[in-house]
Amino acid sequence: MDLGYRRVVFAVAAIVLVVAAGVGYVTSVVRDTSAAPAAEVDGDLVFVALADGRSRVEQVRLAEPAARSATPLTCQRVYRAGGTTVCLKLAGPGPTYAAEVSRDGAVVRTVPLPGVPSRAKVSASGQVVSWTSFVTGDSYSVPGGFSTRTGFFDLRTGEVVESLEGFSAVVDGQPHGAQDVNYWGLTVGADDRTFYATLASGGYTWLVKGDLADRRLESLRRDAECPSLSPDGTRVAYKKRIGRLGPWDLAVLDLRTGEERRLPGTAGVDDQATWLDDRRIAFAAVPRDAKLAAIHVVPADGSAAAALVIPDAASPSPA
Repeated sequence: MDLGYRRVVFAVAAIVLVVAAGVGYVTSVVRDTSAAPAAEVDGDLVFVALADGRSRVEQVRLAEPAARSATPLTCQRVYRAGGTTVCLKLAGPGPTYAAEVSRDGAVVRTVPLPGVPSRAKVSASGQVVSWTSFVTGDSYSVPGGFSTRTGFFDLRTGEVVESLEGFSAVVDGQPHGAQDVNYWGLTVGADDRTFYATLASGGYTWLVKGDLADRRLESLRRDAECPSLSPDGTRVAYKKRIGRLGPWDLAVLDLRTGEERRLPGTAGVDDQATWLDDRRIAFAAVPRDAKLAAIHVVPADGSAAAALVIPDAASPSPA
C-alpha cells in the first residue's frame, strides 16, 4: 500500500472523526469552554472512553479494570508523564482543535492544532510535549489530500515547534529534501532532546532518530511506524506491516543489539504504543467482531499474547 493510498484512508477516517466531533462540540463544548484541571491520579492508566461518543477521560487500576472512574477531562487523545498532562481536544467551531498542556493540575499552555488529533506524548520528565495531527490540503502526492503534522512544546523554554519538516534529514545515508516528507509519532528520550519518529516519503516509511536541539535526524531502518521509547531508553516499540499489504502488528527493537521481536496477538494495531513500564506495553486496537477500539496489554519480551483489558477505550497513558 503506497503512501498516497494510506493518506486517502486516513482522510476517510478523519472525516468520520470530524463529523462525530462536530456533534460533540455542539452538544457539549459550547456549554462549557473553560479549561478543566487534570484529575488527581488514582490508577495505573488514563485513557479516552469511547462508548458514549463524548471522549471523556477515565482512569483505572489494572488490577481492577472494570472499576473505571471519571476525570474532568474531555480529549481526543491524552497523555500524562512527569506531572504534565496533554489533552488534544476540541477548541472551537469548524471544528478546530488544540493541545491543552497542564502542569500539576493547572493549564500552562494551549497550542492550536492544524488538523484532527492523532497522537500525543509527554517525555518522562514532563518537560517536552509532542503531538501529531492529520491535515487536509497540503499533501504533495495527492493534491487536496491528507498529510500529517508533528510538533512539540518545550515547557523549559516555552518554545513551540509546529512541524518537524524544517529539520535536516538524512535517509539511508543521503541528505533528504523531498517535498512529500511527512512525520508522525514523536517520542522523546530521558535527556529531553533525543527523539524517535516516523518519516514517510515516496511511499516508504522509516524509523528515524534525531536531536530536538540540533534540529536534525537520520533514518535507522525501513518499515517502522509510530515509535514509542521504553522508559529505560534501550528499546523502541513500533507498528510494522504483516507482509507488504497486510495489517500492522507491534514489534520491539533492541537499540543496543539491533534485534527486532514481533509481539504476538497484536495484529490490527493502529496506534502509538505506550510503555506502562519496562516490561509491559499498552495499545489500542479494534477487536474482531467489535466496532470500537479496546485497550490491550502485551509483554514487551513477546512471552505472551496481548490481552484485552479495557473495552471501548483508546489513547492509553500510564498514570
